[in-house]
Amino acid sequence: MESGPGGGAGSVRKRKSEPCRPAPGRGSAAAAAAWSGGAAGRIGLAVSLRLLNCLLVRTSFVPDEYWQALEVAHRLVFRYGYLTWEWTAGLRGSLFPLFFASIYQVLHLLSRDDVLWLCFCQLCSWFTWFCCTRTLTNTMETVLSTLALSYYPMEGSQPGSRLKYLALVALACLVRPTALIPWMPLMLHQLWKEPRKQHLLLHTYLPVGLVTLGGSLIMDRLFFGQWVVVQFNFLQFNVLHNLAAFYGSHPWHWYFSQGLPVILGPHLPFFLHGCFRAPARHGIFLVVILWTVAVYSMLSHKEFRFLYPVLPFCMLFCGHSLRQLNRWRRAACTFLLVANLLPALYTGLVHQRGTLDVMAYLQGLCQPTPSQASVLVLMPCHSTPHYSHLHCQLPLRFLECPPDLTGNAEYMDEADQFYADPQKWLREELPNATSLPTHVVFFNVLEQDLSSFLAAHGYTKAATFFHTHLPQGRTGSHVFVYERRQATAS
Repeated sequence: MESGPGGGAGSVRKRKSEPCRPAPGRGSAAAAAAWSGGAAGRIGLAVSLRLLNCLLVRTSFVPDEYWQALEVAHRLVFRYGYLTWEWTAGLRGSLFPLFFASIYQVLHLLSRDDVLWLCFCQLCSWFTWFCCTRTLTNTMETVLSTLALSYYPMEGSQPGSRLKYLALVALACLVRPTALIPWMPLMLHQLWKEPRKQHLLLHTYLPVGLVTLGGSLIMDRLFFGQWVVVQFNFLQFNVLHNLAAFYGSHPWHWYFSQGLPVILGPHLPFFLHGCFRAPARHGIFLVVILWTVAVYSMLSHKEFRFLYPVLPFCMLFCGHSLRQLNRWRRAACTFLLVANLLPALYTGLVHQRGTLDVMAYLQGLCQPTPSQASVLVLMPCHSTPHYSHLHCQLPLRFLECPPDLTGNAEYMDEADQFYADPQKWLREELPNATSLPTHVVFFNVLEQDLSSFLAAHGYTKAATFFHTHLPQGRTGSHVFVYERRQATAS
């Protein structure tokens, strides 16, 4: 999946009406040559780049890229697997996993120059490279929001299609309710500029909203088997009760001091420069960025990926910056390419790859039959994918960590109980030889704590997979697989 090359409504719209080529005498010769094939050539280049992107991302980012999409879809189609607590509590909508379920089902049955520089900035962004091919709701939210921007009516441009952009925004909100946050200022801006405000509200905003909500209710009624308003549940959990802080919290300024600078990376100075050089009519997009970051800053739980949908807005200002650099433009482009290439390749090919590599190893246990093997994963919860990667009913157990929804002040999830005393947990959960798994998977930081248990029950190291150069806390630098040899087991 790709977030798309567009980021500003006015500039993207111009791409639709005329070729995306630099004006005579402007832009570097190299950039002009790269895009000289016209619209078809640029689309082909972008598609080729994203296909290469897919091949060069072999790492994991966050558990949601599997557990809120692929695992749910796999269970829908193949009728086995595991649903996390969010699905039993009705916090997630069914649209996004249904997209992947349709793919599984088919497989199963078959056994202008401101735009030029904006495109360049978006395509060479290391964070876009890192995220755009992942099966995250944040990625689909970004894709749909970027498409919606191409239809958004900007001052000084051709009138856009209100219905088209609102429909895409509505679809993004079905995938992830947070998509509404960056679009609130844009819709209010349109309403403020609109002379027939009542007509816009009653004949456009309201019908789209009602159709979206109705469609969501019906779809989730079929998915959950009961009436569920997932948007309200999502709001209640993440905002009203702030229960997402169970998975970690950060100071209020984290998105400003770390989040946004990190996802922008080498683009940061160009973004700051572009904020001062962009035309006044694009000021609304800066409002969108600041508003979105401010809203997310009010929540305790923060993640880099939550800012991904505002990255295309940021690239609009980076594009304006490059356009204004004139004689320094070629050096700036070279810097952006090189400076983004290194983190893109490192995070896509090296950093956090062990938890995926180990699944390919475990998949080998499915042959000739998975009944001969069983796996215990002793890692921070949801560190690895599940049956979406194994695709066989291999007995597989992992540490769970659902939050407490009852208000119990002494609540400890299973993962915390294990890490508090690994030996005690193992004695209680694996009391005899018949309960022992054939394979145990864990990060190397646990090896000393588990050594006596492993030795006593005949486990030997069967495989090692590199994971990260930056181990932290419960996450180690390598993933170990220990196998129990039945002949020598006690």
